[in-house]
Amino acid sequence: MKLVFAGTPEVAVPALDALIASGRHEVAAVVTRPDAPAGRGRTLMASPVAQRAEDAGIEVLKPVKPRDEDFLARLREIGPDCCPVVAYGALLPKSALEVPARGWVNLHFSLLPAWRGAAPVQHAIISGDEVTGASTFLIEEGLDSGPVYGVLTEEIRPTDTSGDLLTRLAFAGSGLLVATMDGIEDGTLHAEPQPADGVTLAPKINVEDAQADWTAPAMRVDRVVRGCTPAPGAWTVFRGERLKLVSLALVGDRTDLAPGELSVTKTNVYAGTGSHAVELLWVQPQGKKPMRAADWARGVRIAPGEHVGPADVG
Repeated sequence: MKLVFAGTPEVAVPALDALIASGRHEVAAVVTRPDAPAGRGRTLMASPVAQRAEDAGIEVLKPVKPRDEDFLARLREIGPDCCPVVAYGALLPKSALEVPARGWVNLHFSLLPAWRGAAPVQHAIISGDEVTGASTFLIEEGLDSGPVYGVLTEEIRPTDTSGDLLTRLAFAGSGLLVATMDGIEDGTLHAEPQPADGVTLAPKINVEDAQADWTAPAMRVDRVVRGCTPAPGAWTVFRGERLKLVSLALVGDRTDLAPGELSVTKTNVYAGTGSHAVELLWVQPQGKKPMRAADWARGVRIAPGEHVGPADVG
């Protein structure tokens, strides 16, 4: 089939690579978000998908909005049979959905109808799910509500961050997307409606959502940190400044610390929660690089009874 692939971030690149390498389908063009400021200099940078497509000699389309008439006209000129999508980052209007004869097919990183929305992997970890996966489905005008072509499952490991899990799903899901394109082309695969029960939503997680609540149980604090790593990044407050929580560990049944209260040894830093303490492994003070929590603690000379979090957390 002639394909136009839509995607933007690094997580979409494995699927694009797999479609290019399939030998069966022609990736005639790529649709991605416009260049965006990146790095300390805030220089305009092409998306990872755009860079990969350009390296492969594939035409790149960067509409500000996918309803732009110039974009729609070019899409019609190309005449794709199907448009596979991975993390494109913009809503597709009906005028775009109607162009490919076999529709737009999204690779979504959850077991639909669970975790419809922008941040399915983060929400799966934060909610304590033990298993997640990926689904391919036909895009409709609703939010991730279209009929499903195929699924795969993936175990969520106890130490997984959202970055770890998303990387595994991106590579496993690339094979699922190619298989879905194959099945659509030869007529052996048909989309099935999603169940009416089990719908959960996964809206984008913002910086405010990523603040650690030290009054919550230790397991909840751990899940929030892992679910918000690498983005948007879990954080707390220490001496009035933001402290990023890069990683921590559950350490058992130490219950002598109040929520947010710090305890420092020569090699370890502990923080109390609503249940038992957690160990801070890596932190990132404001304006500095990530460092071992023990090194940070020695540098700031934590006094007995000091806390992380709001002043009244303890």
